[in-house]
Amino acid sequence: MRTAVVILNWNTRDYLGRFLPPLLESLQGLDAGVVVADNASTDGSRELLAERFPQVRTLPLTENFGFTGGYNRAFATLLGEPGAPEYLVLLNSDIEVPADWLEPLVDWMDAHPDYAACGPKLHALIPEGGDYRRTDRFEYAGAAGGLLDRYGYPFCRGRVPGRTEMDAGQYDRPADVLWVSAACLLVRARCWRELGGLDARFFAHMEEIDWCWRAQLAGWRVGVVPDSCVWHLGGGTLAPASPFKLKLNYRNGLLLLDNNLAATVGARKARRRIRVRKILDCAAAIVYLLSGKGAGARAVRDAHREYRQLRGEPGTESSASVPANAKKAVPGTESGACVPANAKKAVPGTESSAGVPAKPKGLWDVRILLQTALRGEKIFNYLRRYEDRY
Repeated sequence: MRTAVVILNWNTRDYLGRFLPPLLESLQGLDAGVVVADNASTDGSRELLAERFPQVRTLPLTENFGFTGGYNRAFATLLGEPGAPEYLVLLNSDIEVPADWLEPLVDWMDAHPDYAACGPKLHALIPEGGDYRRTDRFEYAGAAGGLLDRYGYPFCRGRVPGRTEMDAGQYDRPADVLWVSAACLLVRARCWRELGGLDARFFAHMEEIDWCWRAQLAGWRVGVVPDSCVWHLGGGTLAPASPFKLKLNYRNGLLLLDNNLAATVGARKARRRIRVRKILDCAAAIVYLLSGKGAGARAVRDAHREYRQLRGEPGTESSASVPANAKKAVPGTESGACVPANAKKAVPGTESSAGVPAKPKGLWDVRILLQTALRGEKIFNYLRRYEDRY
């Protein structure tokens, strides 16, 4: 198959039962297939797959390796086999797809060989009457493509901290962005190999931002393709209020900057911005304490401690962990024309040999928390003007 749609599952049996049928139907007649990599679920997910979906290939993992470790292992397996896919799709188990979601993404990548990845618009799916209802509101995880502010806080076209926007066609043109949500992300297999997969230190959350940023530093582009739209429930594995999720977000936000910021703005500016980010995190911990949310304050404390422990550890999978034949070229992408020239230069996340910072798209010189607090609902108009200007 040319495109492998890979769902990484951990104890989401009910979502598989509900959302796999429309996914399988959407791929009929396409050179694509579904693979479920299971992170040692204990809720009967594997039994469900065997009984109801025997046509779906299952990759059973021996333990919960997290989002990063699970996908790294699943993709290494697929890319090490004969006839390895040219494109890989990361797809959450709580995504509902329409009939025509995949073709626009593959067509875009075929027509634009300088793109490492692309994704659809994400709309919110909400529970209603024992089932789920599609909405026209952007979904928090990725909306219409992801961005970062000057201190590394993620936001999106159509989503800022605490707010989402209705989709009225305002983002219906393809656009380069810094990142696309891994809730539904199509990546070029050759680029996945070159970058070494996801940074395993992240475990879960913000790992796709890091991967997309590293891809841009290596000379690739990342984009959102609005002709494709899917619906995302969100919070299928970790609840939004989970202290563990909060810790991952604070910790991984620092790892993200540590990996990529110096190569983007220069080492001196990067050190200053990371210092400010740490101060802002500490201020957030104080707010949690004053609000009687001790678990939130402890999550920030633990995040910073783990960040200090993880900084010096290698993040991407070592070559020893990837089968030798997984490093071969993907069929149909061997020609040099398929890879930007500068994608073969410096290691992603480091300064170029000339010492010139890279300029990836989607890293905006705004302070998103402050602007959102000051502008309220008008924040989206402000951000669209900013995008049009720069």
